[in-house]
Amino acid sequence: MKKHKIGIVGLGRGRAFVNVFGAHPDVEITAICDIDENRLKEIGDLFKLPDNKRFTDYDDFINSDFDIVVISTPIPYHTEQTIKALENKKDVLCEQTVAYTIEECEKVLNAVKKSKQIYMMAENYCYFHYIREWKKIVESGKLGEIYYAEGEYIHNIVNLLFDKDKYTWRAYRPPILYCAHTLGPLLMIMNDRIVKGCGLTSGFKKIPECSNLIGFLDIEVGLFKTKKGAIIKILRSQVAARPHMVWYCLYGTKGHLENQRYKGDGLYYVEGEIESSYPCPISDPELEEKEQRGGHGTSEYYMIRDFLYAVENRTRPPIDIIRAIDFTVPGIIAHQSAMKDGIWLDVPLFDW
Repeated sequence: MKKHKIGIVGLGRGRAFVNVFGAHPDVEITAICDIDENRLKEIGDLFKLPDNKRFTDYDDFINSDFDIVVISTPIPYHTEQTIKALENKKDVLCEQTVAYTIEECEKVLNAVKKSKQIYMMAENYCYFHYIREWKKIVESGKLGEIYYAEGEYIHNIVNLLFDKDKYTWRAYRPPILYCAHTLGPLLMIMNDRIVKGCGLTSGFKKIPECSNLIGFLDIEVGLFKTKKGAIIKILRSQVAARPHMVWYCLYGTKGHLENQRYKGDGLYYVEGEIESSYPCPISDPELEEKEQRGGHGTSEYYMIRDFLYAVENRTRPPIDIIRAIDFTVPGIIAHQSAMKDGIWLDVPLFDW
């Protein structure tokens, strides 16, 4: 079998993908790109790449000889870099989210349609082991019809909002725009889409001296109505004073699922049948340690497996451009609403 030739841009977060793809028997990393020459040297030396396969310029990189590009750069670059990759007939695995605006999302969609290349958004939280198990439970009908769900993603990254006394790109990103880690898994489990949304924020009470930078908002909450009539609430913060936390819960007509907000087992409840502590590991215990090389447990192993299957069979991956936009646009709408004191807004749906 011919090996897939992979190019990776953005070797900070992309280092995890280097680890996963580098361990895959059907993949060959043939080009890398980063503005940090120290990272280029480290990764280039690791894979014994010649100097002409180590790039600091994206245009030179994307025109070189490989089949698949992994985009792990900051979100402001995703739209332009994705479109250039598609125009160069390369399949794309791009970190979340698709883009910062609805107009940019539409541009990426049109580029995917025109190029007929494979595009997948790398939303790894959809591949946590317990999320995959929850999907099976919901699909079995055990919980009945899901009518309400919540997701919370609190990640205090104040240290990442600065770099050498300068504000970074994250300082200009509204918290709720980065909602795919919470909204994505819920929509995947529920097999649903968002049609209306609103948002609220408490303002800048935590770090008032940074009130001119939207990334320092204390917290943003998005409330959404789905196509099937369910309600979803998403809470996001980049500065809240608590340890890193991701939490989900689902309410159905017959039962309930949730994980713990910090540590320990979750709850699995089916009325009149089950009430038990439910383990929520992010790693699949059936996989070996080598499948966890990318971090985030075994999620990236399964994510890359699905992506490569789509590439090999020229089929739509689970998080294709339509689903990626489903995970991205509601956050944009929720922030627009929060800036207008919480008015309800329609969420546009895109299709093939």
